[in-house]
Amino acid sequence: MFSGVGMLFRGFGMVVRRPKLFLMGAIPPLITSVLFLIALITLLMNIDDLVTWMTPFAQGWAEGWATTLRIALGITVVAGVVLVMVVAFTGVTLALGFPLYDKIAEEVEDELGDAPPEVEEPLAGMVARAGRQSLTLILIAAVVTVPLFAAGFIPVIGQTLIPVVSAVFGGWMLGMELVGTAFDRRGLRRLRDRRRAMGQRRALVLGFAVPSYLLLAIPFVAVVVFPAATAGGTILTRELLPAAPSRDLGARSGNVRE
Repeated sequence: MFSGVGMLFRGFGMVVRRPKLFLMGAIPPLITSVLFLIALITLLMNIDDLVTWMTPFAQGWAEGWATTLRIALGITVVAGVVLVMVVAFTGVTLALGFPLYDKIAEEVEDELGDAPPEVEEPLAGMVARAGRQSLTLILIAAVVTVPLFAAGFIPVIGQTLIPVVSAVFGGWMLGMELVGTAFDRRGLRRLRDRRRAMGQRRALVLGFAVPSYLLLAIPFVAVVVFPAATAGGTILTRELLPAAPSRDLGARSGNVRE
């Protein structure tokens, strides 16, 4: 797990040594951060009205109980929205800066050596497939948020365990996004390929992905972290797939199914 954390720092070191590439890689997350921050501020400004509307059954409760319920509900709503936003943030940012992040991944591969030969694929098909996969991950995150949202009502557990579970789940989904480019370069283009490889080294993956998730959840900190997380995702992939990918991990370059 600590090795996974170190990959994020290694990624940061690699992109900092390339200031021009680092600055260019910070532009897409800056744009996405502004848009998502506006959405989050709008939610926070209206959270009281929202939780009141969601709890009409608490109108006749004692003020202390009703207030406690609405505070817990408000925390859960914001945590759920942030979870979906972070996963969506990665997909949107990668789509906005696709050539830049592909270049960052390429630079990391070249510096570390033994870079795999790039798999030929039409750009339009690559972008369309990446968009479908990002949308799939966003929808999964949104669906999982519902039971996490409900569990947030459980006293004590809802305010302690559930945020931890949300961070672990959000980190895992984020990791699937961040390793995408490096997996594509190795001809492993399906989400199940990433999931299987990541499942073999869960502690390593979570050590990298959970801190990345927590940092990317902070508005504008993501501008600095995102290029480093992209580089770290490539380093992580090299640990997960140190040699030529085996057939049981998924299809080769000719297979582009989800």
